[in-house]
Amino acid sequence: MTVIIIVCIVVVIIGFVYLLMTFYPPFGGKTPREKLTKQIHRSNYFNGRFFNTLPTSVSNGMGVTISMLVKFIKGNPQGRPSVPLPVELVDPHFVKENQQDYVIWFGHSALLVVINGIKLLIDPMLGNSPSPFPFLGGKRYGKLPMEIEDMPTIDAIILSHDHYDHLDYGSMLKLKEKVKHFFVPLGVGAHLERWGISQARITEMDWWEEAGFEGLTLACTPARHFSGRKFVDKEATLWCSWVICGEQTKLFFSGDSGYSPHFKEIGQKYGPFDMTLMECGQYDERWAGVHMFPEQTIQAQVDVQGKLMIPIHWCGFTLAFHDWTDPVERALKAAKEHDVHISTPRIGEIVWMGSSNYPVSTWWRELITHNNLSGK
Repeated sequence: MTVIIIVCIVVVIIGFVYLLMTFYPPFGGKTPREKLTKQIHRSNYFNGRFFNTLPTSVSNGMGVTISMLVKFIKGNPQGRPSVPLPVELVDPHFVKENQQDYVIWFGHSALLVVINGIKLLIDPMLGNSPSPFPFLGGKRYGKLPMEIEDMPTIDAIILSHDHYDHLDYGSMLKLKEKVKHFFVPLGVGAHLERWGISQARITEMDWWEEAGFEGLTLACTPARHFSGRKFVDKEATLWCSWVICGEQTKLFFSGDSGYSPHFKEIGQKYGPFDMTLMECGQYDERWAGVHMFPEQTIQAQVDVQGKLMIPIHWCGFTLAFHDWTDPVERALKAAKEHDVHISTPRIGEIVWMGSSNYPVSTWWRELITHNNLSGK
């Protein structure tokens, strides 16, 4: 009898997991393999999975899992800010009317980019938690500079991959009626289609493919990372970086990536860039192949021939074990050693492209100093 009960419990659990994976909307959709095979133009796909051009692995195993669990339980008091972050509120009327080239950082990797008057949202994870179950995940450090409901019409959303800290179900539901078009790497369109966005509004692209859009040229370029929204779909969709070229401005967005020769290849083909938006946070020795350390970020900036860099993928969520300010501090130190120009805007602060007057304050140090003086 006991065996029967155990078997029944296991069957119920398996059935529940299957139903959850199949019908829970935040997990997204799935592109038929035959459709992907027809779309692919390069040799980065085999047997239903995409892969990196360099051998790339993430350390795992029982020992690694236990060490990470110990660190997680122990926690890091400096892993997230202890008080709300300073945020520059963005006027929706300004976004609607201003035609100059600029970038506004929303924290983590979410950005509003305006080039030639064309408004682009990049990886707009604007939810409160990067998780399929928002009540379980770590929370955003502070408020947004502008709520989705207040945003004017957006010309296009550009996505780098389908991880939860870059592609958020709740954000997409709110944004989909405000956005004209979506540019995504191969396979990611299936998620959007499941969430009610028509295929006609989605352009899926492979590495090194280019698309014209409202006078801009968008190039889907390589990254060294991985993908997946549930246990059974790892590497089922492509990940990428992006090049955005306007009449007078060229911009590079790194997406999530470990360091590799693709940065130099991108620089040789499309550089130099007026501005780059480069990942520098959420790193660890155990996943060094898929996320850069800040010093590698600076080398990548040199490789792509970037003139001004905004460090991203920090200051939004705690997804690694380092102090929350380590990424920007290490990036600044390395940038000074390599004569690399960095802009460090507050969340919501405007960075004008092509201007020599850009944000360089160390606002996070002021925040920490204030906390120490107040005894928090």
